[in-house]
Amino acid sequence: MTRILITGKSSYIGTSFERYMKDYPEYEIDMISVRGDEWKDEDFSDYDVVFHVAGLAHADVGTISKEEQQKYYDINCDLSVEVAEKYKQDRGGKESQFIYMSSIIIYGDQVSMTKKRVITPLTKPKPSNFYGDSKLQAELKLAPLESNIFQLAIIRPPMIYGPNSKGNYPQLRKLALKLPVFPDIPNERSMLFVDNLSMFIKQIIDKHESGIFFPQNMEYVRTSHMVKEIARFHGKDIKLFSWMNWSVYLLGKIPGKIGDLSNKAFGNLVYEKSDKFVGVIEMKPSIERTEKC
Repeated sequence: MTRILITGKSSYIGTSFERYMKDYPEYEIDMISVRGDEWKDEDFSDYDVVFHVAGLAHADVGTISKEEQQKYYDINCDLSVEVAEKYKQDRGGKESQFIYMSSIIIYGDQVSMTKKRVITPLTKPKPSNFYGDSKLQAELKLAPLESNIFQLAIIRPPMIYGPNSKGNYPQLRKLALKLPVFPDIPNERSMLFVDNLSMFIKQIIDKHESGIFFPQNMEYVRTSHMVKEIARFHGKDIKLFSWMNWSVYLLGKIPGKIGDLSNKAFGNLVYEKSDKFVGVIEMKPSIERTEKC
């Protein structure tokens, strides 16, 4: 029996992983909240793995006060380190694995419709804002805790989507269900279906792996193709037109929020293809699973 503790009881990733693992009775999963101080009285000593997914995300970075920004460092960085230190202390000399959910955002959020940006394991992190920096600072502070018996696995996923997910996917879904036509910008994005992520987390637990990981779906995603697939599931035949692309490219050149949103929606941002982990569930069935819920 492998015992796993998920810290972040109401987190999307944590609850999705817990649900996925119900098909594997040889694992015992517990979930706790790390809000407040009550978690500090819990005993972590019996857990083979701590999967730390608690954190703040999806900030509108242009409207957050300095006080709110500090909360990102308090939770994404300081709390993560505090949880890891407690886990290591409680385990004593027992072999342990601490899994930290970081993000592709540590490389910055610069994307462009006209230039493909490819991130490799050699790409240096360069956060664009406090959210990305809070994740990177956590990685840097967690690294010294690693030892021969205390394994540290850092996950840097791209955009995650799935049933009831938050972030960019619900926005694309709204467009897919409302618009009769959609621009067919030939962009590429690395994305990660949540069940592919859960499958990957199980693999690194089974193999007792440590290091930095870049899981992604098997195929890069074209925004227009994802929108069309969402519409198709709901019986709607949305039309894709490349003649609309020029207007989107023009919007991308406008300084400020309009240009940023256009490039974010239709920009190119991918992880280099690797055999280390590629999700086996392809886009079409992943959209079907997502939209069925």
